[in-house]
Amino acid sequence: MIKRFAFVLVAMFAATALSGCGYNQMQQQEEEVFGAWANLEAVLQRRADLIPNLVETVKAAATHEKSTLTAVVEARAKATQVKLSPKMLTDKKALAKFQAAQGELSSALSRLMVVVERYPDLKANQNFLGLQHQLEGTENRITVARQRYNDAVKAFNFSIRSFPNSLTNSVALHLERKEFFQADPGAKEVPKVNFGTKS
Repeated sequence: MIKRFAFVLVAMFAATALSGCGYNQMQQQEEEVFGAWANLEAVLQRRADLIPNLVETVKAAATHEKSTLTAVVEARAKATQVKLSPKMLTDKKALAKFQAAQGELSSALSRLMVVVERYPDLKANQNFLGLQHQLEGTENRITVARQRYNDAVKAFNFSIRSFPNSLTNSVALHLERKEFFQADPGAKEVPKVNFGTKS
């Protein structure tokens, strides 16, 4: 009877100690980072999925813009080939490679939008206007998803470095800090997609 009572006391003490040492909190925050990353990947994939239809619509109206269209197609292919698993979010080089591929795609899309300005008929095309609207919305969602991911990373990184979580992490969990999703070095803001309106 005394042994059983002692066991219950030890179990209660261990449960209390674990709840106050950040063990569960750090794991929950890491899951939040992974979830935010998955959401960011989803909107980046949504943008990639819009590009083939966009390219085909532009190609039909702007036959002289082959090099620009080819650059968009190639940038999309590269961006969709560079994959990053949640476990790789601690790898600065891997994340930089992923970001660079996404940045190239944003750049190619921006160049395509400049070209479109030369084609009034294309800007009046209903299919094109629909794609333009979807692309604008997707670019906005990318900005929001990137910010949410970075916020989750910031909370997680702070948590694993603060006491007593840092002690628990070094002894039991061994979680590593996650890398932030940085904007393209040459970009001060998200590429603006503006097809203009007929005046």
